[in-house]
Amino acid sequence: MINQNLVLVPGLVCDAQVWRHQVKHLKGIANIAVVPAPGKETMSEIAADALRDAPDTFALAGFSMGGYVALEMLRQAPNRVTRLALLDTSAKADTEEKTATRMKAIQACNDGNYEDVIQGMFKVLLHPDHQHGDLRPFVTDMAKGVGAESFTLRHQAMTTRSDSRDLICALDIPVRAICGRQDAMSPIEDHIEIAELATNGRFSVIEECGHMTILERPHATTALLRDWLLYD
Repeated sequence: MINQNLVLVPGLVCDAQVWRHQVKHLKGIANIAVVPAPGKETMSEIAADALRDAPDTFALAGFSMGGYVALEMLRQAPNRVTRLALLDTSAKADTEEKTATRMKAIQACNDGNYEDVIQGMFKVLLHPDHQHGDLRPFVTDMAKGVGAESFTLRHQAMTTRSDSRDLICALDIPVRAICGRQDAMSPIEDHIEIAELATNGRFSVIEECGHMTILERPHATTALLRDWLLYD
C-alpha cells in the first residue's frame, strides 16, 4: 500500500530520465515526483522552486547536484521532509579548487564548447567498465537536453551552496548516504561522514560502480532506496 510521497532530484547533466529505474520499481510503495532542476543562479532559488511543486510532506532523495538541492530544500522546509537519501554527493560546501573548476567549465561553455565539456566529464562520471556501453550515449543525450545555458547556471548555483553538515547533525529522520565504490567525483569518505553525522544515519556502498549509481547499478540502488523507504 502506498503510504508516503517520494521526491527525487536529478543531477547536474540529468533530467527525470536518470531516475527511470527507481520510478518504475518504487511506484508500488510511494507516490513519486521527479523535480525538474531548471537553471537558476543560486541553490536557494532552485530549492525554492522544487518546494513549490512538492507535496506537503515527503521522503527526499537527491543524486549528485540533486543532493545539494535536497539539502537546501531541507534547510528551507525541515518539517516537510520525512526521510533523506543522498547519493553520490556531499554535505560540504565547495572548496576553492572545485569552484575554480566550475568557473573553468562555465567559461568553456560560454566559448561554445559545451559538448566538449560534457565528453570530458565522462572519466569521472562512469566506472571504466561502463564507458563504452549504452550509458554514455544515454547520458550525452540527457546533457544535450539540459543544454549549455542551464548547465552553466547550475554550475553557478553550486558555488552558492552552504556547508550542510550542521544541518545533518540536527536531523532525527532516517538518512541514507549511498555511493559507488569507484565514484571519482564524490568520495566515499564524504558519504561515511554524512551517515556518521546523522542521528539515524546509514552508509551504503555499491561495488564496481562509478559516480552514476542510479544508472550504472540501478537494481542495487533501487533495492537500497526501497530499504530506506520501508525500514530505516
